[in-house]
Amino acid sequence: MALWRGSAYAGFLALAVGCVFLLEPELPASALRSLWSSLKLGPASPGPVSPEGRLADAWDALIVQPVRRWRRVAVGVNACVDVVLSGVKLLQALGLSPGNGKDHTVLHSRNDLEEAFIHFMGKGAAAERFFSDKETFHDIAQVASEFPEAQHYVGGNAALIGQKFAANADLKVLLCGPVGPKLHELLDDNVFVPPESLQEVDEFHLILEYQAGEEWGQLKAPHANRFIFSHDLSNGAMNMLEVFVSSLEEFQPDLVVLSGLHMMEGQSKELQRKRLLEVVTAISDIPTGIPVHLELASMTNRELMSSIVHQVFPAVTSLGLNEQELLFLTQSASGPHSSVSSWNGVPDVGMVSDILFWILKEHGRSKGRASDLTRIHFHTLVYHILATVDGYWANQLAAVAAGARVAGTQACATETIDASRVSLRAPQMFMTSYSEAGSRIVLNPNEPVVEWHREGISFHFTPVLVCKDPIRTVGLGDAISAEGLFYSEVHPHY
Repeated sequence: MALWRGSAYAGFLALAVGCVFLLEPELPASALRSLWSSLKLGPASPGPVSPEGRLADAWDALIVQPVRRWRRVAVGVNACVDVVLSGVKLLQALGLSPGNGKDHTVLHSRNDLEEAFIHFMGKGAAAERFFSDKETFHDIAQVASEFPEAQHYVGGNAALIGQKFAANADLKVLLCGPVGPKLHELLDDNVFVPPESLQEVDEFHLILEYQAGEEWGQLKAPHANRFIFSHDLSNGAMNMLEVFVSSLEEFQPDLVVLSGLHMMEGQSKELQRKRLLEVVTAISDIPTGIPVHLELASMTNRELMSSIVHQVFPAVTSLGLNEQELLFLTQSASGPHSSVSSWNGVPDVGMVSDILFWILKEHGRSKGRASDLTRIHFHTLVYHILATVDGYWANQLAAVAAGARVAGTQACATETIDASRVSLRAPQMFMTSYSEAGSRIVLNPNEPVVEWHREGISFHFTPVLVCKDPIRTVGLGDAISAEGLFYSEVHPHY
């Protein structure tokens, strides 16, 4: 009888919804679904959780605080104010009209700026250039800075990493870099800047954005991107390096983060050589037992990159880098897969793993080599890998998951992962090595961190939940590295 009654109810409800559909055929599907679920009797059964939702839940369970946490973090030495605005609107405000595009390796005038911007906007490509004329640059920067729609952000890897660490109230953060009044105002109250780092004028980096399909004259941008330029002498010469090192004695950090080496590309070879030696000397003055993380950034000078690999890598403990920097590094230092000119879409996990293995084997700590390097955090859009020499680091499973999680939350500007706004784009299957007989891994969202080992080196891999409609991507790599370091634990014998 009960069975018959249940069937009758179901038939009646189906008929009712059918009548509504006939009378209101334009009613959206979501409204019909809502109506159907409200008419259902008894508790609603939860729908299947998406792979993104399952992966986010699994991360939350895996991300645990390290036993020994950092208390004081010192960060240096590049810092600036990023002024973000529409490139077309700025050039119009400067009285420039659209002409022919032409690349300039260095910008000397407003006309050079206009030609270079058009050149790259036409390709939909990102670029960064140095503006040589100080007075003209400051005039342009003032117009840009006072533009009604201009947005001001903390800029420079060191400042961004310091800002991310400062979000943890129980952590004291020291930032050394060229800090002007605007940057000082933008920094978290938890960031301490030594008086020697303060300067009267900010280092402005102008970030001229354009949207896909945006037009200027005859020009139409094929992709959304940005053109960055600055007259940044302080960061280019790493002027704050000595202030940074001299501040460490009083601050007594238990972790040091260094960035800004890429800013030296605009200097002469002689100055680069001299400054690199001073960087290595400065790092070697940091007391033994305090890990030093080096954050790399985009570079084009192979000779400088090769010098960094051979001279600086053995002096630091940890590295942070993305797929462009990793490929450029192996090309510059003749590492594995150096004949690959560029990544074809998603970087091959096996190739990336081979290069990370080579860096730690050739330039990392071992019995026969005087090197401190034991950790690399690699990040690309759809996955991250943490590679560590066994015996020196703990909690790396949580660290790689935390780094990937922050990529999804910061890009979407959400407190937690919103599964409806992110997508799982990592390879569903991959090999752990390209050149050797690696293992075949099949991705499981319920167990999102995969671990494998190779000759005393451990690898932790996790996918990224990529934001479908990113709000802000500037500084994402710095946030990833900072978060990964925050959850990392170094063994006491280090």
